[in-house]
Amino acid sequence: MGFVNAAISVSADGYVAGPNLSADKPFGDGPTDELHRWMFDTPEENKEILDELLAADAFIMGRNMFGPIRNEWDLSWRGWWGDEPPYHKPVFVLTHHAREDLPMAGGTTFHFVTGGIHDALEQARKVPGEGRVAIAGGAATLNQYLAAGLVDQLTLTIAPVTLGAGQRLFEGVPALDLEQIKVRTASLATHITYRVVR
Repeated sequence: MGFVNAAISVSADGYVAGPNLSADKPFGDGPTDELHRWMFDTPEENKEILDELLAADAFIMGRNMFGPIRNEWDLSWRGWWGDEPPYHKPVFVLTHHAREDLPMAGGTTFHFVTGGIHDALEQARKVPGEGRVAIAGGAATLNQYLAAGLVDQLTLTIAPVTLGAGQRLFEGVPALDLEQIKVRTASLATHITYRVVR
């Protein structure tokens, strides 16, 4: 069956992005840069968690995480990450609009999946390796996988900031039984890892 891991940065009041996402503001309005400062300002403190984030055979993300385009694709849009995204593995992007595969430098290929969360997970599990799939975000995508009972492990990176509105984690997700298995503190965030109890 493989192993499904999810990791996401979240504000202290439970948001992973602010309102009004756009190409100029990929995480929306508010002090959203604070959600990811730990990743860029203090990577040496967080090497273990960063390595874990990328230790997957395949990744799944929502269309919002891939880019701000709605409706039909603007084929000039190739993601937020430049010519060489950090994944270096296949990435399955959930969407309602078909698009050809998008190979990038460094081994990342974006595959656009129109069949929903189960179809994306089935495709990701077919990637050669140890069967490790990472749900990369955003909130709506992770919430769907949590609600469907498809996540084995969840790591929340809690940033010391509140947003007050935006994309909320656990929205529409039934009550979960979470077993805390690890806590790692750093200067700009606290990483809490849970096993999702079936």
